[in-house]
Parts: sequence; C-alpha cells; structure tokens
Amino acid sequence: MSTFARFRPFLKPYLFRMMLAGLLVMTVAAINLALLRLAGALWDVITVQHDAGRMNNLIALFLGLVVIQGLCSMGHSYLTASVSQHIVADFRRHLFAHLQTLSVGFFARRRTGELLSRLMNDVTVIQSVVTETPIDTAKQLVTFVGGIGFLLAMNWRLCLLILVLLPLLVFVAKLFGRRLKSLSTSIQDQTAALSTLIEEVIAGIRVVKSFVQTTREEARFSAQVEQSLSLTLRRAGIMAVFIPVISLLTFSAAAAVLWYGGRQVIDGAVSPGELFAFVLFAGILIGPFSSAARVFAQIREAQGATARVFEILDTYPEIRDLPNAIALPAVSGHIVAEHVGFTYDARQPVLTDVSFDSKPGELVAIVGPTGAGKTTVMNLLHRFYDPTAGRITVDGIDLRQVTLESWYRQIALVPQETILFGGTILDNICYGNRDATEEAVKEASRAAYAHDFIMGFPDQYQTLVGEKGINLSGGQRQRIAIARAVLKNPRILLLDEATSSLDTESERLVQEALERLMKGRTTVVIAHRLTTIQRADRILVLDKGRVVESGTHSGLLARQGLYHYLYSIRLVEAPASRP
Repeated sequence: MSTFARFRPFLKPYLFRMMLAGLLVMTVAAINLALLRLAGALWDVITVQHDAGRMNNLIALFLGLVVIQGLCSMGHSYLTASVSQHIVADFRRHLFAHLQTLSVGFFARRRTGELLSRLMNDVTVIQSVVTETPIDTAKQLVTFVGGIGFLLAMNWRLCLLILVLLPLLVFVAKLFGRRLKSLSTSIQDQTAALSTLIEEVIAGIRVVKSFVQTTREEARFSAQVEQSLSLTLRRAGIMAVFIPVISLLTFSAAAAVLWYGGRQVIDGAVSPGELFAFVLFAGILIGPFSSAARVFAQIREAQGATARVFEILDTYPEIRDLPNAIALPAVSGHIVAEHVGFTYDARQPVLTDVSFDSKPGELVAIVGPTGAGKTTVMNLLHRFYDPTAGRITVDGIDLRQVTLESWYRQIALVPQETILFGGTILDNICYGNRDATEEAVKEASRAAYAHDFIMGFPDQYQTLVGEKGINLSGGQRQRIAIARAVLKNPRILLLDEATSSLDTESERLVQEALERLMKGRTTVVIAHRLTTIQRADRILVLDKGRVVESGTHSGLLARQGLYHYLYSIRLVEAPASRP
C-alpha cells in the first residue's frame, strides 16, 4: 500500500468537507474560464461592434460572475484550511499516542530531537500534500480540461502548438523529481539532527557553561547548520532551475500562439477578440502546468517525510500485553525473581541467574558497585523490560501474563532523577491520581514533609514548578515526587536512589516519611547511603550482574565480603568489582 494511501483513515471523517471544498474550487476554476471567454466577447463588442448596450450587459454579467467567484473562493479557502488543520492535528495526536505505547528500550535508542522533528516538522511537510494538494489539483484539472476544450473549439491548430510541449514537460518534471526526493529526505534527516543538538545543549546548559564549552557547542551547531544549509541550497538550486525551465517551455508555447494567431488576425481568419480570448486561455494554462511541476516536487519531498513518520508507526512495543493477558487483581506484594537473566544485546549479559524472594511488606535493598545491574533489576521489576531468562512473579503470577496497566496501577516509582512536568505543584502531586481531594493532596504532602515549604510559596500549591521543576531545589523536587507516590497509594514501592538528592536534614525528614509509607507495602530500594538500607529486611549485593551476597545488614557485615567493603567506604560508589 502507498504510504500516502495510509492517510485515508484520517481523511475519512472530513471527506464531505473536502468534497465540498473541491466542488467550490472547481466552480471558481469554471468561472475563471467563463470570465476569460466573456472578456474576448467584450473585446469584440468594444473594438469591432461598438455596441454600448451589449457592452453594459456583458460588464454586468462579468461583475456578477466575479462576486460569485469571490464567495466560492472564500468558502473553499476556509474549508481547505479547516480540513488541513484538523487532519494534521488528528494525525499528530495519533502519532503521539503511538509513541507513548512504545517500550522504554525504543526511547533509549532514539534521540529526543529526532523524535520531535518527526512529530512536528515531518508531519507539517506531509500536511499540504494529503489535504491541500488534492483540492488544488481539482481546480487545476478543471482549468486544464476546460481551457483545452475552449481552445480546441476556437482554433484546434493553435491548441496543438501548446499541447506539443506536454510530453517534454512531463519528462523534465520526472528528471528533477528524482533528485528532489533524495535531497528532501536528507534535509529532513539533517533537520532532526539539528533539533537533537539544540535540545541537548538547552537541557545541559548548566554543564555547558560550567565546563566553558560554549565555543565548542557553537562550533558543533555551526557545522550542523552548514550541512543543513548546503543541502537546502542544493535543493534551492534545483528548484531555481526546475520552475523556470517549466515556465520557459510554457511561455514558448504562448509566443508561438501569438505569432501564429497574429498572422490569422491579419489575414482575417479570426477576430481580434477571439485571439485575445485565446491568448488569455493559453496564459491560464500556465497555471496547471506550473502547478503540476510544483505538486510533483512537493510529493517527492513529502515521500521522505512520510516514510520517516510511518517508520515510527510501524514500530511495535517490545513490552506489550500478551493476547491472553489478565488484569492483575489487588496484590499482597509477594515478589519472587527466579533465575532472572537479561541482556540488551547478545554480546554482553547484564544480569545472570538473579534470584530473590521478597515477602509482602518487606523492605529489600539492592546495593553494589557501578555497573553491577541495580538499575536493570529495577527496570525489570517495573516491567520496562522483560527478562531474557527466568521470570519475575508477584503473588505467584508471572508479570508477563498480566496487563501492563493493571501492574502499573499497583506500583509507584520514585526515580533517582526526579521528573516533574510543567505546571503547578498540585498538578505534579496529582499526576497519578487526578481525582484526589485537596485534603488528600495535603496529607500526602505532609507525609513527604513537603507541605510546609509548599505553603511558604506565595501561590502555595498553585506555584509553577517551571520546566523539569527548575524553580524548585533538588530536595523540594524529590519530596514532591515522594508525595506523588504517597498519593497514588501503591501496594509496591520502587525507590531508585530516592534520597540521593537531599541534604542531611531533608534526608532525615524524607526517610521518616518513607518509613511510614513503607509499612504494609513491599518496597525495593536502590541506595548507596547506609541510612537508606540498614533497616532493610533483606539486602541483595550485586556484582557484575550476579547476586553475590544476600542477607541482613549485620549478617553481611559479619561475612567480611563485598558488602563489608562497600560499608567500609560508606557505600560510596566502588569500582566494578571488589579489589
């Protein structure tokens, strides 16, 4: 199926409006032809017949047609714009919704700027081709067919002088079109790379400034701009030749018409008004020819953008509900990992034979050196990925057998890097529970020791957090994230370095809040600070993707193993393995 044909479901709701717009624009084209024929008749009345009465009637008819044409033009312009914007809005919503269904692994392999470019720039390129172009083509078709019909009726020999260049026009259009498609695809790719660079620099502007790398980033940006400029200028060069060549061929036909038609007027074979009308008709045929060349170039350009967009839509989530997946009932929180293995690619295993058993209400802490696989275990528990070996069960049910939504509703994640969304503090706390009452929000904030500092802001819970929470301190952002988890009231908590961004006093307050939150809930926590894990019911010590030790804080210290080593350096990140 053609990629453009795949837009039919998005066109269907607006098909009647598109047909009405097409009818109106065809009426405009028909009136244009009538006005030209009328202009020829009026010329003969004025210059040959000298009939004032008939002249007045023809001028009145001329003005009446102009008014009707104007009304039809207004109607089709509004309908075309309305349909175009509605379709592109629907398609963007569809593409955005599909993006959210894709697995975390997809986003780990893609750059944000590239995805943003496809969602915004590529869809905009496609917009005119799938909406405006068909309607404009209807107008040009009426103009071409009607114009040729009038020309043949008036003087078929003159008409042939125009039609003889048509095969040449088609050949030139195809010749240029192939190169335009290739260049346009390259330009879209370069635009995506440029968007990615901008997004990265803006997101990391503090690091850029701190490491005095503004000059380097300017150079990187300039290099990308130069590549984009080079491609754009090459396309502009082709277009600069393409359109004039088409116009030259068309005007050559017009010159031939004037030469041949002028001789016929001199010989008395046709009247001046007929030649005048014929030249006008020949002139108006320039529109369809030029439009055909422009549309052909636009279609070629849009083919690259369409392929990029549908490449995303043809991507299926790696982690998705099985056909027979069940909705997970309310769980007690008994988590068991059975010989779990995981690898991002076949060359390097990340986890090997990881097993543990977490009873309902227990606190399980995961520690280990950098690269030991702690975050991967958390990702598997959250089911951002599925194990490549073994399985993880909750209350005896394999997580792969339940629907993602039913599992996500029973867990809450407080990540190491706090994610806040643009909006107010209230919006962020209620992110997982939009129906929460004001009192419930405040209670969750008190539990996270966030209520007092929130009330200290002039706008209190209506305070804007700024992009990614930039208007708040790290500790404030973390406590709002914890309040968000408290409000969700999950059965299972996943805490990834949940107190790593807090100062000593904030950590103490949040730790107390977390301890209250953990009661009666299964909690899995990744931490390096001793205060976070020393009360754990079970500590898993990972090294190179394996559980090398498991037990309580005191028991592990007595073994004098890796945990003792990590404890001896106060759980500061160690090398990849024990020296």
